[in-house]
Amino acid sequence: MIYKEHIISDPKVMLGKPVIKGTRLTVELILRKLSEGATVQSLCDSYPNLTADDVLAALSYSAFNFTNS
Repeated sequence: MIYKEHIISDPKVMLGKPVIKGTRLTVELILRKLSEGATVQSLCDSYPNLTADDVLAALSYSAFNFTNS
């Protein structure tokens, strides 16, 4: 999964926090929801602009940043 196609960080959007491209959904929100038991499908149902690939990109982004910090 190439997260760079799905995740952006722009100082004008959510104070520069990493978000799903084209939304104001932060990677942090996606991870929190998953940790609380949400499924990829339930996230996509709750946020119509969100795709399964977006959720996987958020996970990929987190893994990359965790291992490279």
